[in-house]
Amino acid sequence: MPKTMKNRCGWCTSDPLYMEYHDKEWGQPVHDDRLLFEFLVLEGAQAGLSWLTVLKKRENYRKAFDHFDAVKIARYDDKKVKELLSNEGIIRNRLKVASAVSNAKAFLAVQKEFGTFDKYIWQFVNGKTVKNHFLHYKKLPAKTAQSDAMSQDLKKRGFNFVGSTICYAFMQATGMVNDHTTDCFRY
Repeated sequence: MPKTMKNRCGWCTSDPLYMEYHDKEWGQPVHDDRLLFEFLVLEGAQAGLSWLTVLKKRENYRKAFDHFDAVKIARYDDKKVKELLSNEGIIRNRLKVASAVSNAKAFLAVQKEFGTFDKYIWQFVNGKTVKNHFLHYKKLPAKTAQSDAMSQDLKKRGFNFVGSTICYAFMQATGMVNDHTTDCFRY
């Protein structure tokens, strides 16, 4: 008996890694600071590339970046950055690697000010997932007023690679917005 095909968002390819990410993570609310930091770093690393490229390197990123322990990353020195830039398992872009280090420092400052990064970042959607109702993935916005505000505030706090489009992708990934299309089984 053939398996029933699940109807997924149109952007989700038939790659098993992509389907698993779509089915189990994308759009699911994240409140764990470590995981929020992971997504922030990975979304910045993705700039100019496909998300599938990043997903394929995600486990390598976790190993290379001490499982996204912001305290450890904030202490990375030039030697560690040089080591990362020679690691073929990650995206070896000097600016993106350097931004992970500076973002770790800014992340820790936000935690200190707000208690958790979660408390800070979810304020941009008033603590609740924004559920959108798009029929087709090509109708999804690249950015919104909330992602503009998040981007501006993150930049003011010293974060890099946090333009409004990156912030919106972060919001989608972490369930701050639910952009599963209305015909998707995850909607």
